[in-house]
Amino acid sequence: MRASLLQIDVKAAESVDSRRRRVAALVREQAGVDLVVLPELWTTGAFAYESFATEAETLEGATAEVMAKAASDAGVWLHAGSVPERAPDGTLYNTSLVFSPSGDLAAAYRKIHRFGFDKGEAVLMGAGDELVTVRLPETTVGVATCYDLRFPELFRGLVDAGAETLVVPAGWPERRRGHWTLLARARAVENQAFVLACGTAGTHADVPQAGHSIVVDPWGEVLAEAGPDEEVLTVEFDPGRVAATRDQFPVLKDRVLGLAAPRG
Repeated sequence: MRASLLQIDVKAAESVDSRRRRVAALVREQAGVDLVVLPELWTTGAFAYESFATEAETLEGATAEVMAKAASDAGVWLHAGSVPERAPDGTLYNTSLVFSPSGDLAAAYRKIHRFGFDKGEAVLMGAGDELVTVRLPETTVGVATCYDLRFPELFRGLVDAGAETLVVPAGWPERRRGHWTLLARARAVENQAFVLACGTAGTHADVPQAGHSIVVDPWGEVLAEAGPDEEVLTVEFDPGRVAATRDQFPVLKDRVLGLAAPRG
């Protein structure tokens, strides 16, 4: 299986429409790979809080339309990162979109863990409440977003739902880049799964981005890692290694906590 992670530079001087067209062209250039992954909130920038409301879209909005066509044109599965979604009741969500090679919307995931503590995304956006997996021909993908990476119980839930490959778009800041790499490897090791974590490059809203998109195998070994700048990171991996790893070292079978509600 081949995957391309598009580590986009969210340039402040670039309009959202221009960025959509540029990213769509990059997606089309990935024809021949199986899965393409974009970062979190690449239309606005993950820290451009003031843009969330003005740039929010429905699930049938401009970004979804452009990305669906790009996926269809390239004939790829496309995890189109996330967009600020405006729900019918007006609530904003940080929502990831996954498109099939025919351009159909295969899944939408509203980010469960919102970053910002008492500001930014944490107060401007609602929280999702559903785990999302997507069955590809080669593997079952579990979907998570950025700050979710710090919450291992979410990934356990995805594994229980059948996930073998964990895809994490992000807008991770440079000042915590060490955590980004550490947590991506930890989620891979503890869940014996591939992790494909795609971040943004450059600086937006005065926040330097970590870049360093990364692909990790079920043993925690780094298969590929990008640098700090805009880059297309393409890697080939064997999804069958997940089952082989879990059979060879069956640690998940020894789980005790979290499998059943306590009695009494």
